Amino acid sequence: MIFGNATDLVEQLERRAGYLAGSGLAAAAFLALHGNRPLLLEGAPGVGKTAFAEAMSTVLDRPLERLQCYPGLDASQVLYDWNFAAQMLALRAAGAGDHTDRLPELWDEKYLVARPLLRALRGAPAVLLIDEVDRAEEDFEALLLQVLDKFEITIPELGTVRAQVAPFVVLTSNRTREPHDAIKRRCFYHWIDHPGPELEIRILQRHVEGLPPDLAIAITEAMAQLRRLDLIKQPSLAETIDYARAIHRLGATTPNDPAADAAICTLVKHHDDEAQVRQVLAGRRHDR
Repeated sequence: MIFGNATDLVEQLERRAGYLAGSGLAAAAFLALHGNRPLLLEGAPGVGKTAFAEAMSTVLDRPLERLQCYPGLDASQVLYDWNFAAQMLALRAAGAGDHTDRLPELWDEKYLVARPLLRALRGAPAVLLIDEVDRAEEDFEALLLQVLDKFEITIPELGTVRAQVAPFVVLTSNRTREPHDAIKRRCFYHWIDHPGPELEIRILQRHVEGLPPDLAIAITEAMAQLRRLDLIKQPSLAETIDYARAIHRLGATTPNDPAADAAICTLVKHHDDEAQVRQVLAGRRHDR
């Protein structure tokens, strides 16, 4: 699908994927898509970085290939591997003797196990999500640069695989460490912040069916207060949605409903934060 401008992309993300994107994010994605460049998204956990890649997969009508990063990733886990068990069975089936002349057959395509990066290059045009790239080691970034530079992978036994249509690449980072400058140079960049009040209200009402407007407003105001505090774990957008959904499921219809107290389990993720969070929520209930 071709988008005429960033506004078209905003509309398609909302209509087809239910993702409410800010104009800055949509503009960055629009330019990255048309410039054939990877898009690096940073921001706190839970602000919608991964969900954005999933939404782009929907609006572009492309399969999503997701690579979850973690320490110790190597080429066999991200590019390709060989099915050694099947290769050994083929040798055994050939019987005893010297089968040196048959060795090339063992490096046939049918024994190749494609990993996410290879699948994204040689299949149908895809959305490639490289999730939490900051969790991987620097050696992985060097490997990634080789792929993102020309969108190709060389398999010594089979040759070079080049993408007929480059995937739309989204890299996400929670900024536990700084990605290498060489990665940043190749990417367009956008920082996803917590949404503003109006956008957050719209997001809550879209994700929590039947949520009363006044309750959505009150929740958003409370989250804004909590995010100004020095909490160990501030509530993200994802946790705000969980909180709103929990209040609704508990049958609370207003912020001062005692049934809403149990929903605090969706917000507090560290014991040292509990007192401050309860104080803010209790204060808002008292105000009302």
